[in-house]
Amino acid sequence: MRSDKPASPALWTAAWAVARKDVRIELRTRYALNAMVLFAVTTAVMVSFRLGPLGVSRDARAVSTLAVLLWVAIFFAAMNGLSRTFVREEETRTVALLRLSTPPLAVYLGKLLVNLGLLALLETLVTLLFVALMNVRIAQPGLFALTLSVGGFGLAGATTIIAAVVAKADGRNALFTILAFPLLLPLLIIAVEVTEIALAGTGWSNALGGLRVLAAYALAQTVASLLLFELTWES
Repeated sequence: MRSDKPASPALWTAAWAVARKDVRIELRTRYALNAMVLFAVTTAVMVSFRLGPLGVSRDARAVSTLAVLLWVAIFFAAMNGLSRTFVREEETRTVALLRLSTPPLAVYLGKLLVNLGLLALLETLVTLLFVALMNVRIAQPGLFALTLSVGGFGLAGATTIIAAVVAKADGRNALFTILAFPLLLPLLIIAVEVTEIALAGTGWSNALGGLRVLAAYALAQTVASLLLFELTWES
């Protein structure tokens, strides 16, 4: 492990360099984008054909179903797209060069920034599909957007380090989901509950407790990932 810690400006410069590299590669290959878009579209279309426009009904059961389906689509689309976060370096044999040239924290932050961007695009797409195909009416858009943002931050933080752990493993895609699900299950449960409140429009006061827990869980998860990443990356 390295004892020298780079200055903050140098750290963020290195992180942005890692992020720009990954964005250029993703725009060339479109592996993560295609995987996430395909799963999100397929899920939304299948659900809309089978269940119809649940958004027409404002009863509690329909709102609960919409909230669950929304986060199921986000979670599994993310599992399809983000599992290869560190695989490119392993496949192209450039992982050793990245270790030598870039501080571990900058690598994690760079990868995290890319995953945050991909999740933001995914959540926007899934929301638009649900609004269009399921006739979803979002009673409290601000609360809904905040829940997606905080939940997406926690999702990105956890999946980034899990992708580093499974990068060298056989059957990494299945292992990625197996490891991610128990870690993210509490976050998903809370996110579904707050999303249900946002869709039903029962008031910010009812959502504040859930939002605090969601934010605390996402923050704790990301801090733990930051602390553990160097050991994982250099092992």
